[in-house]
Amino acid sequence: MNITEKILAKASGKKTVHPREIVDANVDMVMVHDLTGPLAVEAFKKIGVQKVWDNQKVVVILDHQVPAESVKAAELHKTMRQFAKDQKLRIYDVGRGGICHQVMPEKGHVVPGTVIVGADSHTCTHGAFGAFATGIGSTEAAAVFATGKIWLKVPEAIKVNVTGQFQKYVTPKDLILSIIGRMGVDGAIYKSAEFTGPTIKSMSMAGRMTLCNMAVEMGAKNGIVEPDETTRKFLEGRTSKALPNFESLKSDKDAVYERTMEFDVSSMEPQVACPSSVDNVKPVSEVGNVPIEQAFIGSCTNGRIEDLRLAAQVLKGKRVKDTVRTLVIPASQEVYRQALNEGLMEIFTDAGAMVCGSACGPCLGGHIGLLAAGEVCVSTSNRNVIGRMGSTQASVYLASPATVAASAVTGKITDPRKLEAKA
Repeated sequence: MNITEKILAKASGKKTVHPREIVDANVDMVMVHDLTGPLAVEAFKKIGVQKVWDNQKVVVILDHQVPAESVKAAELHKTMRQFAKDQKLRIYDVGRGGICHQVMPEKGHVVPGTVIVGADSHTCTHGAFGAFATGIGSTEAAAVFATGKIWLKVPEAIKVNVTGQFQKYVTPKDLILSIIGRMGVDGAIYKSAEFTGPTIKSMSMAGRMTLCNMAVEMGAKNGIVEPDETTRKFLEGRTSKALPNFESLKSDKDAVYERTMEFDVSSMEPQVACPSSVDNVKPVSEVGNVPIEQAFIGSCTNGRIEDLRLAAQVLKGKRVKDTVRTLVIPASQEVYRQALNEGLMEIFTDAGAMVCGSACGPCLGGHIGLLAAGEVCVSTSNRNVIGRMGSTQASVYLASPATVAASAVTGKITDPRKLEAKA
């Protein structure tokens, strides 16, 4: 079996499972946030169960519309605070956590070999830690609240084998954009995308999280990377004492895959997903002269300390163009504090960027940095469908932190390597 099949077999009490088999899996952790949580609470109350099945395994994180920008948002937040209080749940409120997919592993709620579900499509991020992680709907989350179980179809698996060494200013974000560009937004529907190969083994946890985060953008049920020493080092000392439960499940050498895809990053250049689909991917050299009004560095895809360091490296000693609004949003309070201690905030503010509190920000068009009709944003986030970040007549391009930072300086989509060459 491959790693995904092994996790689902363990979770459903079976020795083996097979692709397309339906299993009744025990859930190890479920997460909801301020947009999906209230619907889950409403559905849970209709079920008629008084208490969640295990209050240690339900996490509430306020991250999408924080701080509340409207009375409606404030009411939703109030609903989740009350539910967390009544059920004695762990809640990460405004200023105490950050973006859900960053907070979950930081606070030790993600353990290799487990089943993690979240009422958010990018829950697949946690596959970077060797867990089976997938997004579910709010009513489905309510059912998990009540039972601790979920029906799942065992997905067929696609092995994505990656070799080669990244050039300077080429990143895991460029790799996943290239993969999605080749696969298409519907190229892996309900498949397991298993990222493997020497390039993945040498990749940081931040990079692996970026890959798994965007697995859903090609339709995958989950993205996953086998846990190793890099995983262990990240988890060590995390608050839930997850490390003693570390289970190093790995795919068998004779595991069966639907297909294997090969990628060599050695000659890869920065990639850009053009409007208005994440699989409309081009090398930055083929994008052309595209002026921008806004640059966004953040989100659950690229708001980690590694991403901020890279953006600061590009921006240090430079100024963003007067016509460009540049927003920098650390993915969590932990990342915010680390960036502050390393002097990155000073670099951003000196460059003319606006640093905001840890939240989803403009990624989902909730609030902070919405786009007007005709405006163009280059963003490190994960989705660029029509209307995603504001007006349906705005355009969103997706790129790496290095490419976004370079574009903020020049006022148009720019290869960061060329900006460095000019400097």
